[in-house]
Amino acid sequence: MTIAAPPTSHEDWVATARAVAAGLAEDAVARDRANRPPFDEADRLREAGLLTLLIPAELGGGGADWRTAYAVIREIAAGDGSIGQLIGYHYLLSWNVRFFGGAAHTERVERAAAEGRWLWGGVFNPRDPEVQLTPDGGGFRLDGRKSFATGARVADRLVVGATREDTGEPLVVLVDPAHPGVVRNDDWDNFGQRLSASGSVEFRAVPVAADDILGSLSQDDGVLSPFATLVTPAIQLVFVHFYLGIAEGALAAAAEYTRTTTRPWLLSGVESATQDPYVLATYGELTVAARAARALADQAVEAVQRGFDRGHELTGHERGETAVTVAAAKVAATQAALDITSRVLEVTGARSTASAHGFDRFWRNARTHTLHDPVAYKLREVGDHFLNGAHPPFTLYT
Repeated sequence: MTIAAPPTSHEDWVATARAVAAGLAEDAVARDRANRPPFDEADRLREAGLLTLLIPAELGGGGADWRTAYAVIREIAAGDGSIGQLIGYHYLLSWNVRFFGGAAHTERVERAAAEGRWLWGGVFNPRDPEVQLTPDGGGFRLDGRKSFATGARVADRLVVGATREDTGEPLVVLVDPAHPGVVRNDDWDNFGQRLSASGSVEFRAVPVAADDILGSLSQDDGVLSPFATLVTPAIQLVFVHFYLGIAEGALAAAAEYTRTTTRPWLLSGVESATQDPYVLATYGELTVAARAARALADQAVEAVQRGFDRGHELTGHERGETAVTVAAAKVAATQAALDITSRVLEVTGARSTASAHGFDRFWRNARTHTLHDPVAYKLREVGDHFLNGAHPPFTLYT
């Protein structure tokens, strides 16, 4: 496999992601139908150098910041929403060592990740029964099952949420999925985000070294710093960007179809669908929705990046304000993505519903993931902050 030299500027990273997304878009319909684990797609990300984007240059990575990472997620999702989810979770999961581990731990893991071009997967879903971590000799043993684990099927490393059996403490654990006790089931068969490799994972007496415990997830007072709890708004903003990417991909695909294929309505009085006043008004409305959501997303990116820059000096109040900003962006992106991916069919016409075009995949992808985290609760958080000055509580992401 040939690995490209990493880009050196934000613009170059975005251009690289856009090129990868264009390739993904070309065969997106066929790959969605085939519903195979995205090993090839992961290699496309790896070969483009995108997997090491956030790792410092001195450790062998791309040295970019989260502003760039979020832009890359959105570009990739425009080509394929599933792969936008895959790389978005990858970036967030790779930062778990920074959220929960120490400096020495972080340097060791990130250097190895850069050298191995690791793709990270996550096994965290807090709604599932807990995975148990049991002391065993000088280390630990991991047992249990999670029914939802994005990227796990194709990942080089897994970040696992587990409960220590003897103390009940929730911990973050790093696991090499090559161990035979890690069973990554190919059972993700939902109607959207089909290539996000989000099937179930089982752990059967998997050994875990003490050095592979990244840190605690305890919500007891004083255990987690405000910086560590940025993990939740950071992953919520990952969602925002691949929702926006899906919406923008749908708009771009629909616009190309309208320009080249859609016929004007017989009562329109115009010679081209691109001159139909109702088509133009609908595109205008959808474009405004996308731009408005993107503007809120940009505000949220700046807030999260400021939090990362503050590091362990970040205060609880600052973290809370960031979480509210992200929640507002999440609401806007969810609503825009669902509306845009449904209504683009109004401006492409009846023939665009042919399976060969695959326009339904955009809505299926947006609808599937937005159900994992009900937007009503984000609206409540924004309203509670506006009315009562309250900040969202820390909860683990799904």
